[in-house]
Amino acid sequence: MDNNVIECKNLTHYYGKKLVYENLNFNVREGSILGLLGKNGAGKTTTINILNGFLQPRSGECLIFGENSQHLTPETKGRIGFLIEGHVQYAFMDIYQIEKFYSKFYPNWNSEPYWDLMSKLKVTPTQKISSMSCGQRSQVALGLILAQDPDLLILDDFSMGLDPGYRRLFIDYLREYAKANNKTIFVTSHIISDMERLIDDLLIMDYNRVLAQCPVNQFMDSFKQFTFELDNNNIDLSKEKFVASVDKIKNKVELHTFESEDFVKEFLKKENISVKNFKQVEMNLEDAFIGLTGKY
Repeated sequence: MDNNVIECKNLTHYYGKKLVYENLNFNVREGSILGLLGKNGAGKTTTINILNGFLQPRSGECLIFGENSQHLTPETKGRIGFLIEGHVQYAFMDIYQIEKFYSKFYPNWNSEPYWDLMSKLKVTPTQKISSMSCGQRSQVALGLILAQDPDLLILDDFSMGLDPGYRRLFIDYLREYAKANNKTIFVTSHIISDMERLIDDLLIMDYNRVLAQCPVNQFMDSFKQFTFELDNNNIDLSKEKFVASVDKIKNKVELHTFESEDFVKEFLKKENISVKNFKQVEMNLEDAFIGLTGKY
């Protein structure tokens, strides 16, 4: 049986009269990396804020290490590393000073991963954070999180400000670090390609509902894209229950579904819908995310 570090049960939240989500349930297994994906406004940061006790849900609860996230003990808080959008403060310090400053607050402080990342930044220990690029400052913040040696890392939009090279460097470093040390990670990012390289499990949210919740490999195996050309341009497939999304330009159709190729072909045959050039298209995680949530 999996040992869950995070358990969220029947979470319901509103902003005023606007429903964010209702009866949201999910778990994060010990030693796993879960990515929360969704469009802007789908409730990602709301969930992060509930997990960290900054926001109280209308109903339901989140447990972290068995404690309600609204009432975590100091000992449990010490096991959590939290990265919020905005990253590093204290820009008047240099990377040597800020490491020494933060180390005093964490009894399990391990400076090795911090200095590992700093060595890749090509900056000197006496360089002021204020003189660094946005991506370099982000890397400093991420290094400080790792140095806390938390059992659980909650990272909200962790790749903000990082250029492609730094993102790849940090993602590979973070995954290797987490797996080697049995760390649990709950992460959000707007850059889906980063998540594909990093996460084990995903939770895809749309407005007011969960669209998918499973291991990444299972999602990619079960969610499919088919393309074909219609003989009759007036056919509308968007209201069929098995269709997650469909785009049609003239007679060319791009259809996303959890059903198999045989199922789709049988449906078309049964409905006397004549098509040609039918094929399944291989997708990456970003393609699949857009196919499930829609382009708009």
